Amino acid sequence: MGKVENSPRRGSKQFWPRKRASRVVPRIRTYSFNKDIKPLAFLGYKAGMTHIQVRDNNPHSTSKTKIITIPATIIDCPPLKPLSLRFYKKTITGSKLLSEIYSSKRDKFFKNKKSGKEPESFDNIKLTVHSEPKKLSIGKKKHDIFEMGIGGKDINEKLAKAKELLEKDFLPVSEIFDDGQLVDVHSVSKGKGTQGPVKRFGVKIRQHKSEKTKRGPGTLGAWTPKRVMAGQLAHAGKMGFHRRTEYNRLLIRIAKAEEVNQKGGIKHYGKINNDSILIKGSVAGSSKRPVIITAPQRAKRKPESYEVIKISTESKQ
Repeated sequence: MGKVENSPRRGSKQFWPRKRASRVVPRIRTYSFNKDIKPLAFLGYKAGMTHIQVRDNNPHSTSKTKIITIPATIIDCPPLKPLSLRFYKKTITGSKLLSEIYSSKRDKFFKNKKSGKEPESFDNIKLTVHSEPKKLSIGKKKHDIFEMGIGGKDINEKLAKAKELLEKDFLPVSEIFDDGQLVDVHSVSKGKGTQGPVKRFGVKIRQHKSEKTKRGPGTLGAWTPKRVMAGQLAHAGKMGFHRRTEYNRLLIRIAKAEEVNQKGGIKHYGKINNDSILIKGSVAGSSKRPVIITAPQRAKRKPESYEVIKISTESKQ
């Protein structure tokens, strides 16, 4: 009897169920612990990619002290505007929202929101902020709203910092992140629509004399139980538009608009009018899609050390 080759299962079960994201702005469930009392996240918009000439200062790199070229994603980061403070209490079933206090400087779009009262006791506090579409050049009109965690251990110090942030006119990205640090990137991937098993799970295409189909699984399972087991087979279905988190990405630089703008504008995006973040490598999602950058949850390694020499502004048109 010949040797039986066992192939690994097709498609990762790390992400289950394979369902589309409920909204285009990613939801951040947990934030990393940070001793510094400051905001832990920022929202930007994916503009496109470029390449950067840098000097490699990593001591154990094969290209140390040499000038190399690395790819980078440009994320447009217009200042965010504070909207409200949310107070939470820990319960057996999870965190419960106690009250919400709105900023006195909130935009006219949120004037109908009524503020609650500050609770006597609470376990956590988060700052709700929103984007300002008028500062973008992509024709967006709707505000994107999300909750921003605040670092610190003492709840009274966090409350004082949160009240200070609530009455600010805007929050720039330079007050939250620094050049050369590690960050986590949360985004929603590109939607692919309905796809077959070959593209969706990577199953092998069968030979031309196969019965019934070529681009499908070889079996639907055992005879008993007499049904198709849920989640065990590679079938056609919706693919893409999933919420994904990439850990420990390198923030190369917080750049000015004139440093990254390309002649004629960035392809599929347009002109950048604000400060932007340069992330090493690619980022999931399409152009103009909101991306949330947070403080790293698994920062167990030192970030790479690069000295930026030149950022390419060549047009990709």
